Amino acid sequence: MNPVVKGYLRLCRPPNLPTAAADVLAGLAIAGYYTRNMPIYGNDFLLIFASVFLYAGGVVLNDVFDAKLDAVERPERPIPSGLIPLQNARIFGFALLALGILLATLVSMLSMVVALCLACSILAYDAYSKNFSFLGPFNMGLCRALNLLLGITVFQSFTGVAYTVIPLLFIFAVTLVSRGEVHGNNKKNIVTAAILYSLVIVIIIVLHKAYGVGSFVYLIMLLGFAFMVFKPLRKAYLNNVPKNIMKAVKAGVLSIVLIDAAIAVAHSNWQIGMLIVLFLPLSILLARLFAVT
Repeated sequence: MNPVVKGYLRLCRPPNLPTAAADVLAGLAIAGYYTRNMPIYGNDFLLIFASVFLYAGGVVLNDVFDAKLDAVERPERPIPSGLIPLQNARIFGFALLALGILLATLVSMLSMVVALCLACSILAYDAYSKNFSFLGPFNMGLCRALNLLLGITVFQSFTGVAYTVIPLLFIFAVTLVSRGEVHGNNKKNIVTAAILYSLVIVIIIVLHKAYGVGSFVYLIMLLGFAFMVFKPLRKAYLNNVPKNIMKAVKAGVLSIVLIDAAIAVAHSNWQIGMLIVLFLPLSILLARLFAVT
C-alpha cells in the first residue's frame, strides 16, 4: 500500500470505525427500524456512513490539534513524522465531518441536527475539553451518546433516548483509563472505570427488562463484554504501566460493539445482534494493522 494512503488511513483509526457503525445499528433497533412492516430502506446505510465519516473526521482532527504534543510523545504518527502535512490533514478531517453531516441531512432534518451537534461535540473535545480531567471524558462519552441517538432519529423521533446514558457512561470510563496511556500511574481511574463498567451492565439489564422483548441472548453478549473489558483492566491495575493501560483502552473501545449488540437484541431479534457482533472480529483484524488510539 502507498505510504501516504496508509498514512491517511492511520489518521482515521480504521479499527474504531466499525464500532461507530455498531452504535447506529443499535440506535436503529431502538427506533424499531427492524420490526416495522415497512422500514425505510436506505436510510440505515446513510446514517451508518454518516456516523463513520463523523467518527473518522473526529480522530483525524484530534491528531491535527495534538500535532505539537505528538511530535514529543508519539513522533511516529503520520503528522509529526512528516508523512501527512498538517494542513492536508486539517482539510481532510473537516471534509469528513462535512460529508457525515451531509449524509445525515439526506435522512431528515432531525438527523442533520443530531449530526451537527455530534460534529460540534467532536470539535469541542479535540480542541478544548480533552485537556480537563472530568470535562474531557464526559465530552467523549457525549459523542458516543449522540452517535447512538443518530441511529434513533431514523423515524424522526427520540424513541428510547434513555439508552444514550449507556455509551455516555461507558466511554467516559474508557477515556478515564486512557489518561495513563503515556505515563501510566492511573490506578484511581481504573477503579472508577471498573465501577462504571459494572453500572453499565446493570443499566442494560434494567432497560432490557423495562423495554426489551425478553430474549436471553443479550446476556451472552453482556458476558462476552464483561470478559473482554475486565480482564485487561485488572491486568492494567496490577501492573500499572502504559503498555497494559493501552491494551485496556483498546479492549474498551472495541467492546462497545458487544454493548450495541445487547441493546439491539432487546428491540429487534438475535439475528441483528449477531450481525453487530460480527463488527468485533473486523475491528480486531484491523487493529492488527492500525492503531486503535
